[in-house]
Amino acid sequence: MLKISRVIIVSLCCILICILGTIYSLIRFRNPSNVGVIARWFGRLYPLFGLDVEHRFPAEADKIGRCIYIGNHQNNYDMVTISYMVMPRTVSVGKKSLIWIPFFGILYWVTGNIFLDRENRTKAHGTMTELANRINSDNLSIWMFPEGTRSRGRGLLPFKTGAFYAAVSAGVPIVPVVCSTTHNQIDLNRWKNGKVICEMLPPVDTSSYSKENVRELAEYCRRIMSERINQLDDEIARQPQI
Repeated sequence: MLKISRVIIVSLCCILICILGTIYSLIRFRNPSNVGVIARWFGRLYPLFGLDVEHRFPAEADKIGRCIYIGNHQNNYDMVTISYMVMPRTVSVGKKSLIWIPFFGILYWVTGNIFLDRENRTKAHGTMTELANRINSDNLSIWMFPEGTRSRGRGLLPFKTGAFYAAVSAGVPIVPVVCSTTHNQIDLNRWKNGKVICEMLPPVDTSSYSKENVRELAEYCRRIMSERINQLDDEIARQPQI
């Protein structure tokens, strides 16, 4: 009964956010700060899942400037955990098929996000070049999930290089954002589902990398993110269960 109630309440909240967010974003059509506003609306839904989510930002997070944020992509619960970490003037890159999701698809478009055609490698490469140009010309930051898909309990998957190619081309840093493990943690029939920690890590300077060695940059970022996720999981495991 609890699970059914939660599904109904969360579904209604998501539909309401999509409708209100679409209206809000039509008024400020494709303003790059729309994404962060709507993402935080979704991010405030975590109590409905019985979660206690802590968001950790560095002291000068608002002074980082143009960059590419990369996050670990676990499951659909990312919508109420790591989504809250999206900063102002940051748009995301998502697969083209998102446009067909009822309510959410139109919201994703009008907020100013960028669609990626993963089936066409030439177009996908062109999108990365477009990102690099837009970061500087439009004073944007970009949010990407370099794993390319949800990990669903398989750990941090290998990174695709698109985000890192764009960062090197644009001459901006990479900012890793990590979320502790949520796989198999959430039971919608359980009142409390424990703690989740989302944390923004220090920027990674990309000035010493080139297009020829972006794979090294990707592997370095993956390593520091994986280590920090493990540390966050250990921190949560050591805390007393309430």
